[in-house]
Amino acid sequence: MQKKAVVLLSGGVDSTTTLAFAKIEGFEIYALSFHYGQRNIFEVEQAKKIAKFFGVKEHLILSIDLKAIGGSALTSEKISLPKNRKLTDIGREIPSTYVPARNTIFLAYALAWAETIGAEDIFIGVNAIDSSGYPDCRLTYIKAFEQLCNLATKAAVEGKLQFKIRTPLINLSKAEIIKKGMELGVDFSLTHSCYDPLPDGKACGKCDSCQLRLKGFKEAGFHDPIRYVNSTNNTN
Repeated sequence: MQKKAVVLLSGGVDSTTTLAFAKIEGFEIYALSFHYGQRNIFEVEQAKKIAKFFGVKEHLILSIDLKAIGGSALTSEKISLPKNRKLTDIGREIPSTYVPARNTIFLAYALAWAETIGAEDIFIGVNAIDSSGYPDCRLTYIKAFEQLCNLATKAAVEGKLQFKIRTPLINLSKAEIIKKGMELGVDFSLTHSCYDPLPDGKACGKCDSCQLRLKGFKEAGFHDPIRYVNSTNNTN
């Protein structure tokens, strides 16, 4: 019987490449995405296209209102969104785009679904190299949450499942992730990374996420196929 895996799918470069990893390993994919009050309303629509592209078994999209909680530039327009930062400054401190406890919330939902469908493996595209320095993207956090999974679930306590949080990208640079995605057949034109896109979906090219994405494509030697406000952004 084919093993099942829950894959957190945001619609970005990292989560899409992570899904490709799970697919190539032979898992039956259950993709999980969230409408959580984020500025980028396009990423979930792209996640739908990505799920279809990879032929996942099921794509579950949940709505949770993290905007009501606030505390992040991604969920509150009252908090300024950092743009045009130097690449050397990104990751030095935790930026205002950090969403309080987001990965903990997402992984908790993923765990609940995994226990329900009998999946031991949960994939998440966290990265600790070319990242914004979020504390819930570190390996120490992932290991702690994995321990929690096996302490707080009926399936684990009864010995039926042994949960594993899979992070295939955690020690890769953005360029390495893009190269690996290309090897795995990822269509990066389906992905969306911008924190603050225009109403027509064009990426701003100035936020941390856009800058890290553009840097990754340039270093990997590939053209970034998505649309930017300034068309010169995605030329090598």
